[in-house]
Amino acid sequence: MHKNTPLRNGFKNGFSLIELLIVIVILGGLIAVVAPGLIDSQKKATRDTMCLKMNDLKKRFDMFSLDNGRYPDTEEGFNALLSNPDADKYPNYPVVPYLKKMPKDAWGSPFIYIKKGSDIEIISLAADRQEGGTEWASDILFSKCK
Repeated sequence: MHKNTPLRNGFKNGFSLIELLIVIVILGGLIAVVAPGLIDSQKKATRDTMCLKMNDLKKRFDMFSLDNGRYPDTEEGFNALLSNPDADKYPNYPVVPYLKKMPKDAWGSPFIYIKKGSDIEIISLAADRQEGGTEWASDILFSKCK
């Protein structure tokens, strides 16, 4: 057949509108089934990453405790890992600090540090950046990380 000659029996090259609509409906259905699972996986991965980051921060506080005989007070918090808050109180503080900059969670908020007797808690307020929250916006506590 020559390039510019029409096809026999009235058929044209390309897809009809109905064929395109069927393809769009099928793709939409696939997206509707797959997308929620991908979104939940991404949220779980973010929370798991925050637990790993909190574990690293806990180890730095443990190093602080080993060097100084105690964890910093709640008020001193992460600042105590950046520089010695009190040379008399912490005479064994190393020359190089435990952290170079203030840590932030995946949502750009600072972590919260609380000294609880002889232990500590590290908290991320998560996606809503507010205390509490439900489901994926609930706070992430290091003590609850697996």
